[in-house]
This record gives sequence, C-alpha cells and structure tokens, in this order.
Amino acid sequence: QVQLVESGGGLVQAGGSLRLSCAASVRLFSITYMGWHRQAPGKQRELVALITGGSTLYADSVKGRFTISRDNAKNTIDLQMNSLKPEDTAVYYCNMRIFTGSWPPPGDYWGQGTQVTVSS
Repeated sequence: QVQLVESGGGLVQAGGSLRLSCAASVRLFSITYMGWHRQAPGKQRELVALITGGSTLYADSVKGRFTISRDNAKNTIDLQMNSLKPEDTAVYYCNMRIFTGSWPPPGDYWGQGTQVTVSS
C-alpha cells in the first residue's frame, strides 16, 4: 500500500517559518515526481512546489520564500517555508505522481494533509 504521511504543520505568526515533511512508504528516486499542494477554505487546491529529477518549480506566490527538497535515502520530501504570510494559511498536501511502471501503479497519490495557519 502506498502511503504519504505529512508532518510539521502548525500555527505561526506572520514572518515566521515552518518546515513540512512528507514520508513515503515506497522508495523514491530522483526522477520521482513529488509535489506540495495546498487548499485554503473555499478555494481550489493549488500547486505550491514540485521536484522531479534535478528540477524544481514554484508557484509565483511562494517563489523566494519556499524551498522544496528531497532525501531519497529517507524517502522524504520537505517544504521549507519562510516569511510566511496569512494568505499561506491552508491545508498542505504531499503528492506523488507515478507516470509509468508496475509499482506503484501509475496515478496520483496524496497524503492526508497538514494544517498550516499563519496569524497576522
């Protein structure tokens, strides 16, 4: 069974920092597509950052403040969030997308989410 488990969410004041971590129950490779998404109340889920191979991609709203990284030996990806703003408040979800192969089966896999609340 494929599982993604997030941790590290919480309450922080504006300007503060949090580090989210996502642990996968399967082996991660450098090419594995991994991302962080978030969903604020009443809004659609949006991509925050992704990492695949040696490339990273960030939403414009978090560029320069958030950093995604991976540790293949530990099968984890992290999201370092600095200079947090109240508008960063959301549930943050870890995502793994498998495009080909037999295990894990191709598809999107999601964690249960972790709440991040930034107070003004």
